[in-house]
Amino acid sequence: MSPAPVTGDDDGTGRARRRPGQLEAEILTILGAAAGPLTPGEVRDRLDPQGRLSYSAVVTTLTRLHERGAVRRERDGRAFRYGALSDPAGLVADRISRLLAAQADRASVLRRFVSSLTEQDERLVRELLREHPERD
Repeated sequence: MSPAPVTGDDDGTGRARRRPGQLEAEILTILGAAAGPLTPGEVRDRLDPQGRLSYSAVVTTLTRLHERGAVRRERDGRAFRYGALSDPAGLVADRISRLLAAQADRASVLRRFVSSLTEQDERLVRELLREHPERD
């Protein structure tokens, strides 16, 4: 899997930057598809076989994912191996939950969020809420 820049913002090297959270999602996808835990180098090689992605960017992202409980980490000699505990959708849901938890007026935030949903997304949210009546 090669990196898939989507923004068009040049990062100074002639490559476009990833959108926020995209590297995390790509790493979780790689870890989720792996037969076992991977080293940061193995993750980087699967993400970017051409070697343009820095090793330190992968290590930093894996460390952040571990701190947030999205990946597990196990010692392998002097290095760590990482495995997925979440998927990209779980990562986004966690981010939304953390942003919401940081707001004093949660009702206003949720009201604005709900008002911005498309009709299709609103139907989906209603269906999901019906599937989980214990949330009422």
